[in-house]
Amino acid sequence: MKGKSFEDLHIWQKAKEMVNLIYTFSRKEKFSKDWSLTDQIRRSAISVMSNIAEGFERGSNREFIQFLYIAKGSSGEVRSQGYIAFDQVYITKDELNKLTEMTKQISGMITNFISYLKKSDLKGPKFK
Repeated sequence: MKGKSFEDLHIWQKAKEMVNLIYTFSRKEKFSKDWSLTDQIRRSAISVMSNIAEGFERGSNREFIQFLYIAKGSSGEVRSQGYIAFDQVYITKDELNKLTEMTKQISGMITNFISYLKKSDLKGPKFK
């Protein structure tokens, strides 16, 4: 891990971008009236960003990997919930495509980062 803080991580920055996109979509009039879906998709997106941050702050690669897997799962939740929003005509096809592409990109970035951490000899700052 080259970053000194989770804010330095490109995957966290991309997750933050996704959270902002979800908030933009879910503020739309029809979408915002579906309180349950709005709450769930926001929580799922926030979970991606938060688990990356929490895992980083744990100070061990092993724990970080565990939290990255949780973040990856939450990214899949956001993607799935995006289809619900589209099916309910809360977002357009272009918006769904943008969200789907973003979640797939984040998921791939997380997978690559997990692979990197698993191959690393470093155990994390907790063990210095």
